[in-house]
This record gives sequence, C-alpha cells and structure tokens, in this order.
Amino acid sequence: MAAINLGATPARLRTTKRATFHELRVAEVRHLTDTSVEVTFEVPDELAEHYVYLAGQYLALRTTLDGEDIRRSYSICRPPANGRISVAIKRDQGGLFSTWANDTLKAGDTLQVMTPQGAFTSNLAEFDGRHVVGIAAGSGITPIITIAHKVLLQSDTSRFDLLFTNKSSLDVMFVEELADLKDRFPQRFAIHHVLSREQRSAPIMSGRLDEERLRTILASVIPVGMADEWVLCGPFELVQLCRDLLAEHGVEPSHVRFELFSTGEPGEAPTRARPVEMRAGEKAVRIDFTLDGTSGTVESPVSANETILNAALRVRADVPFACAGGVCGTCRARVVTGSVSMTENYALEPEEMDRGYVLTCQSHPQSDHVVVDYDA
Repeated sequence: MAAINLGATPARLRTTKRATFHELRVAEVRHLTDTSVEVTFEVPDELAEHYVYLAGQYLALRTTLDGEDIRRSYSICRPPANGRISVAIKRDQGGLFSTWANDTLKAGDTLQVMTPQGAFTSNLAEFDGRHVVGIAAGSGITPIITIAHKVLLQSDTSRFDLLFTNKSSLDVMFVEELADLKDRFPQRFAIHHVLSREQRSAPIMSGRLDEERLRTILASVIPVGMADEWVLCGPFELVQLCRDLLAEHGVEPSHVRFELFSTGEPGEAPTRARPVEMRAGEKAVRIDFTLDGTSGTVESPVSANETILNAALRVRADVPFACAGGVCGTCRARVVTGSVSMTENYALEPEEMDRGYVLTCQSHPQSDHVVVDYDA
C-alpha cells in the first residue's frame, strides 16, 4: 500500500498534490503466480504529468462490484515508463476486488485509477556507496522491487540486499525481474529467499521467518551493521518484529522505512460511510472541512463516534480515501481548529503529526468544533 520517483529530491518528502481519480484503460493483465497478476494501465499523454511517481508509491483502484463502490490500494511495481503504469494484485482469501482482478479483469477494461500517492521510499539523499536492505513477505515485494531498481540505477557503487520470504518457490512474485536484477548487478544485488513450506539447501532459509530465524539471519547472512537503510513491507507481525530487532541492534528509526498492505483479517473490506441520523436535540459535533478550495460542513452526533472521513463522505462523495484502515495515508488532512484522537496510524511520519496532520479515516472529534483542511 506504500512509492517514489527517485530523483535528486529527498524521497521522504510526501507528495502534496491531492489524489484524484481518472479513468484508465487496462493494457495488459499478466499472471505472475497462480494467485497474483500484474495489471498495466495505459496513461494517455494528457494525463502523463498526473501519473509521475516515485519508487514505492501506490495507486488506489476503484470500481463497482455487486452494486458497491469498491476501492483498493496496490503498490506500483515497475520503474517509471512513458505511457504505462503497473500494479501487482495478489488474491486475498475472501477478497472481493482481488479475486475479481485475478479472475475477470482483462485488457480493454477501464478502471478509476487514483494518481500516485504514498511516502514509502528511501530516506537517503544520495546513493553513492550506500547499502540498502529490503525485507519483504509475499506481495510485499511490489514496492520494494521498484526501490531496489532505483538504488541500483542511481549509483554505480550502491548495493541492495533483499530478504524475501514466501511459502514456496511457486509463490514468488516477479521471479524473472529479480533474476534480471541479479544478472545486471551481480556484485551489487543479492537476494536471499526464505521458504516456509519448501526445503532449501541452507537450513536457516527453510521454515517460517520467526524471531529466532530472523535473529540468525541478521547476525550472519545480512549483518545489521553493514546497512545504511532498511525498507520493510509485509504483514504487521513481521514488519513489527523486524523493527523491534533492528531497534535492539541500535538502528535509528529514521533509517527504517516500512509499509503495511493490511492490518485486518483476510478479506476484510475497508470501512465506508454508514448511515447516521441526527435526532432533534441530540448533542453533535460540527465538522468543517476544506477540499479543492471549497468548504463543507457536517454535524455528527456525539453518540455515533464516527470518524471525520465517515462524516465528510455524507455530504461530499469525493472526499479522498482508499484503504480506510490507517495504512495508505490517502485521507490525510491537517487539523486547523479543535482536537481529534486517532485510533490507528501506519502512514504518517512523526513530523507530519507534529504539524497537525491526521488520518481522517481514523480520527474522532474530541471537541465540539473541528476544522480540517484536505488541501494543506
């Protein structure tokens, strides 16, 4: 869910252009494994500037399935190319959109595609002599492979190590692309596969990537001290384990970048606006918001304890959101007046929160009047 067009600009800077949807035509649907596809969209010349992206960013896709407005976020999986942009979609157990994309979506179809978003990217200003380590699980490879491309192409002296865990060799996404990277940069790119359900020649690389196994790998295969930066992408439990062990080894948090695709149960759908009714005399919170230079107002019953996003969607359907789970950051806005509490946050940097930014999908008003600015 977390990418960047890596140029001279420090990659940690979040894009400030608000996300908007445009209808794009599917150019190709390519099967990567039995349970995943790469979907490539055509980007017409008139929209080219809107789809310039950084390695590690993502796209939110939107369509209507079974009468529902469905939105899902997927990381961009290819280095920038004129007129095309690609994402990888792995089938989730019970996942409505991912199942449809794997089984039904085809070339020639059209989807609403949000402009690139996200701040999951390298924190390095330059790459000469730098060593970056990526740890990915399953479809977590999709943003990390673009970051690996960038690191290796940016400098002739940079290095990238990838620790990639999957169930079996048949589940490994982008096998050919990873092999190509190894062929192009044999001295500077190393890939270490960990397979949980398949025996490998090195016992340490066979089995679940649990704490004991990861400790051993960080002590011998990829010593912590050799890396300048770490990029992590996978399920919450693995990402948190990696962060904890790296912190234990003295790695500064500013040198660890991470992204989560999901924090919920398999097949869990993003929360959408639910009906809320105002009763006469009921205590309410007033929420004012600015979006695209236009002001909106909505009253929210205190008893409903709804999020700012949920309330705003009741009066403006174009309020931006994608995952609604605190992961992607699409619904980011700045609190101008009042106070809120956030339930979850896996997308905002500490400095963003210090400047008053919140994830409106997770933010509940704590004062009688709240003003937020989506344009800030």
